[in-house]
Amino acid sequence: MIKIRVPATSANLGPGFDCLGLALDIWNEITFEEANELNYRATGEGAEKLNHRPKNLLTDSFRRVFEICGKPLTNVNIQAHNNVPHSSGLGSSAAAIVAGLYGANELLGKPLDINVLVNLATEIEGHPDNVAPALIGGLVISVVTEGEVITRSYDVPTLSVVIVKPDVQWQTRTARSVLPDTVSRADAIFNIGRTALVIDALRNGDLSLLQNVMDDRIHQSYRLKHIPGGFAAYETAKQFGAAALSGAGPSIICFVPGEQSAEAKRKLTDVFAKHGILARAFITEPSSSGTYSI
Repeated sequence: MIKIRVPATSANLGPGFDCLGLALDIWNEITFEEANELNYRATGEGAEKLNHRPKNLLTDSFRRVFEICGKPLTNVNIQAHNNVPHSSGLGSSAAAIVAGLYGANELLGKPLDINVLVNLATEIEGHPDNVAPALIGGLVISVVTEGEVITRSYDVPTLSVVIVKPDVQWQTRTARSVLPDTVSRADAIFNIGRTALVIDALRNGDLSLLQNVMDDRIHQSYRLKHIPGGFAAYETAKQFGAAALSGAGPSIICFVPGEQSAEAKRKLTDVFAKHGILARAFITEPSSSGTYSI
């Protein structure tokens, strides 16, 4: 039996659209145990939907590794306990893809190195910003060039992270569809400079700098106006620390001083409540670890 843990991730981190991602200390745990046929069962987040779809991102990714390695499929019972919320902007699909690839690679004796796994996960997901930190851990910068994913990862000091997820229907395809086809040169420059400083701030745990440079002009405003209570929650989060839309949303992520995390969590939940939206909140921190076997 093989058991692995896969972290949640937050992508973009303000101006780092589609190229920055951070692993978080929220984990899915998955076991793979040899059986007579391939079975899948989930508990926790999303279980009611996943258990009606035994063929899913995790099982498809699991099969993909066997195909690439030219090996007959090993039938297993896959038991997943999910703590990463679905449709939240916290990388639940990336976590599923990574779990399938990593679990299959472990069962086959690790024929594929981490770079191959990152490239495979990106091929399946379509972009590396969540899958790379889910595999590698820490803060990861990812770019795709000539079909290859280039990454650089950095450890991040312990920081208090508040995440609030409103209970709204928000699909990734919707989040993509509301974005403009082009951006101005001024907006591109605005984001490029701030992305470099977000990286520096996170690497050094500099909350003051992070709060000053986490603004964005490429995706957040277009998405927030379609999320009920989103703008109000975002503005409230900025009063506590460095705030951003987590991934494509609808969750808001906020890096705050540890002593303010409980108050920030309460206030952000209240903002959504005033807009008639239920919201769940988490207090966590960055994870220097990516996916690993237990």
